[in-house]
Amino acid sequence: MNTESLAIADIDAPPPEPRAAARQVVYRHTLPIRIMHWINVIALSLMFFSGLQIFNAHPNLYWGNRSDKGKEILSLAAHEDSAGNLVGTTRVGHHEFTTTGVLGVSKDSDGTPSVRGFPSWITVPGPAWLAMGRRWHFFFAWVFVLNGLCYVGYSLARRHLQRDLWPTGADWRGIGRSIIEHVRFKHPHGVEALRYNILQRLAYLTVIFVFGVGIVLMGLAMSPRMDAVLSPLVEAVGGRQSARTIHFIIAWAFAAFVLIHLFEVLISGVFNQLRGMITGYYRIDSGEVDPGRTYAGRTDPGRMGSAEVASARIDTHEVDQVVPDETAATEERPHD
Repeated sequence: MNTESLAIADIDAPPPEPRAAARQVVYRHTLPIRIMHWINVIALSLMFFSGLQIFNAHPNLYWGNRSDKGKEILSLAAHEDSAGNLVGTTRVGHHEFTTTGVLGVSKDSDGTPSVRGFPSWITVPGPAWLAMGRRWHFFFAWVFVLNGLCYVGYSLARRHLQRDLWPTGADWRGIGRSIIEHVRFKHPHGVEALRYNILQRLAYLTVIFVFGVGIVLMGLAMSPRMDAVLSPLVEAVGGRQSARTIHFIIAWAFAAFVLIHLFEVLISGVFNQLRGMITGYYRIDSGEVDPGRTYAGRTDPGRMGSAEVASARIDTHEVDQVVPDETAATEERPHD
């Protein structure tokens, strides 16, 4: 066969089959991080639901030091219509909306309409148990505070905060691309999935140091036993009623963050994400390539060995161990 025949044979030859992606199981979340995460889930949930129970005792918000009638900025109320039926209303400023069945008026367990700010199914420990609701709220508030302090201390000691959460210059330069990818529901794969992007970093820092610290301080500022001690803070926010309003807003900001977080978990691989936060192990496909991205100077992590893939993460993650086996390499590293 001459050279021309060889060339034709090469051209006519079928393309090589795609190379199977090399998979790795990464020890992504350390045990202390996982424990503190689930403690936070329980504490935040019960704080939120018991907080709504407390709010139902006076389902109105004000600004300033006083709670004068007619000065509400938010009011969940009820009235009777011409037929004698209860009608629930929600008033925000000067705008009023009918919210019967959800806010203002909702059904009891026996189906009877009752005047109540938030429905009973979203409040704990009971539909009209203010005293116990306060006990639950304050108990889990202390759990939340102590758990938060442990998390910050642990993150500083292991440099998780500085390494994984604090934005770098490259993160800030890539914020536009990150926004576009989130809008398009495009999530990173392979090695890149192990690194928080700029929006995730800003979200977590905001939740920890703005929402977390803010909700605790506002809770203390509106407490009758603490407002004398924290009088400068109370005055700075405009009064005890202002502190209560800010506390309420931050609580719902937490709820919004949790809903977005759960949505992202669902669309990015719920089983893999849950396994990572329960067992610590997270599976990545190191053979998946995102065009335009580089991994330790290489554009194709699928051609890297397990040690090379590990080294590609050293810039942002501390790799403790890489253990190859027949189908996957398992590595341990602190991450949240």
